[in-house]
Amino acid sequence: MNLKIVIIGGGSSYTPEIIEGIIRRHDSFPVTDIVLVDIEEGKEKLRIVGELSKRMILKSGKPINVSWTLDRKEALVGADFVSTQIRVGGLEARAKDERIPLSHGFIGQETNGAGGIFKAFRTIPVMMEMAEDIHHICPEAWMINFTNPAGMITEALLKYSAHKKVIGVCNIPFNMRHSSAEILDVSPSDVEIEFIGMNHFVFGRKVTVNGIDRTEDVLNKLKQGLDYSPANIVDLGWSSTFIDATKLLPNPYHQYYFQMKDVLKKDIQAFNEHGTRAEKVQELEKSLFELYKNPELEDKPKELEERGGAFYSDVACSLMDSIYNNRKDIQTVNTFNNGAIPDLPNDAVIEVNSVITENGPEPIAVGPLPLSIKGIVCEMKAFEELVIQAGLSGNYHDAYVAMLMNPLMRDEKGSKTVLDELLTAHKEYLPQFKGELE
Repeated sequence: MNLKIVIIGGGSSYTPEIIEGIIRRHDSFPVTDIVLVDIEEGKEKLRIVGELSKRMILKSGKPINVSWTLDRKEALVGADFVSTQIRVGGLEARAKDERIPLSHGFIGQETNGAGGIFKAFRTIPVMMEMAEDIHHICPEAWMINFTNPAGMITEALLKYSAHKKVIGVCNIPFNMRHSSAEILDVSPSDVEIEFIGMNHFVFGRKVTVNGIDRTEDVLNKLKQGLDYSPANIVDLGWSSTFIDATKLLPNPYHQYYFQMKDVLKKDIQAFNEHGTRAEKVQELEKSLFELYKNPELEDKPKELEERGGAFYSDVACSLMDSIYNNRKDIQTVNTFNNGAIPDLPNDAVIEVNSVITENGPEPIAVGPLPLSIKGIVCEMKAFEELVIQAGLSGNYHDAYVAMLMNPLMRDEKGSKTVLDELLTAHKEYLPQFKGELE
């Protein structure tokens, strides 16, 4: 029996991680075929990653066929799982997402703020086409999305594409769980966190170790200034007042909203000294691909963990394994709310602990949002809906309202200035806005 995985964005530097995850789980998740897919601009990276993947699998001794292609539709034939890890416009587009808002005094981050809006605008039309192909070519396949902004992309697909077997994943809950385990000096497998909220805006409400509540212990350690951020976010620490008042475990992205002035100051200083995070990542990418080219390399290099999205792929592999085996274990995914948080619509996509079955995730009810975060979580969800609406419509006023209502913008004239500059900068990747741009 064949078990086929298609990795769209196969030339990504993250791909060796997903290959490693597939190899490690092969006894229970017996993949027979992996097809890496990319576009013409990524052809050389695709070949390099494909060759490394072959060496990794050869060393493992697992009977897995690896191939790569630029023909997405051909690759999708017979697929059981399709993972998506694309970056429309590449790191050059990310640099503009970061640089242009910063030049006007706004945070320029690739999945939050103005940068996140435009990453969604560039990505939504491409992902909608992809979902259409999957629906017609391999309609039973699960689409596992870890293309950012993961929550918005997943909601756009679940609500408006023909394909409904879509699940979003993110490495932030994974990082929070592992960091909490490190703080408590326990195994990550023994740690559970009750998550409440949405992608890049999720909070930990309760931390348990083998069923014993250790929330206070983790929060007390955080007050001491411990850093538990991924590589792409410089941690600024949290005050005792914030932790004691909210009694919630923040995620690293919360500093953009609750420490906005300090983050902006730090980002402008970093930008002036050595450019954007995107430019640093470009240098890291160059060094990673030099490593990948080495014909002696047969493993995922340790250096990959310096990328901010490290461990996305491990999360995706665990999810695919659980669906395939109907494990009914609990994982944190982006999926329809379906009543888990009564303050939000049922068809809002949230980041939530879910029972993973062969029919997909079943979100576990977490109850009403705590009053302290209820307003801002509802506001963030409404903002995401505005971004999705504009990403689909290509209407200038829709885009302006989405920009204006972003908590990291909130400036009538500044929103228009940043919107106009980003529309011009990314026009080749915004077909839905063609009429407006003309």
